[in-house]
Amino acid sequence: MRRSRAALMAVVLATTASGTAAVTADAAPASATRATACPAGWGSLAEARAAATTVPVRDVGTGRHACFDRLVVHVPGASAASLGHRVRYVDRLRQDGSGRTIAVGGGAVLEIRVAAPGYRPETGAPTYPGRAGRPLPGVDLTGYSAFRDTRYAGSFEGETQFGLGVRARLPFRVLVLDGRVVVDVAHSWGAAR
Repeated sequence: MRRSRAALMAVVLATTASGTAAVTADAAPASATRATACPAGWGSLAEARAAATTVPVRDVGTGRHACFDRLVVHVPGASAASLGHRVRYVDRLRQDGSGRTIAVGGGAVLEIRVAAPGYRPETGAPTYPGRAGRPLPGVDLTGYSAFRDTRYAGSFEGETQFGLGVRARLPFRVLVLDGRVVVDVAHSWGAAR
């Protein structure tokens, strides 16, 4: 105990002399006490980007983060500059072409449109294995804070449409990267202010 007090006194004297606040030996490391810093500036209004590609959608994945849940639409080979999108809250998800309503579970529904086909433009052969009206293949939302349900609405005239059921009308952001359109939904309004 004497050594730790002596070491503490040396730290106090050294830091006081340099004008820095002293930290006691019992204090937790800064990384253990620091809260997760959540991104700020998100909202719930529609986000869109005018661009389009003929490179097809291949996959959709999800991930959980400390402040938000993430959905990623993979369009490998498409540049960020060519990836257009429209993401917005809707009362009901209506399938392009037919206008058919697709039920999506949750307190609110985000419609995600990516300006890329879900099929090969030259042959019409599907490149994304989703079936209209069904949950997204390979996506399991167990344990997610914001996400409740996913639905594939189809691909029509070069646009691929998804429904994302969320707990409530929460703030979101859209990021466009080479080969990916990313939709992040905050766990709460306080997490993204």
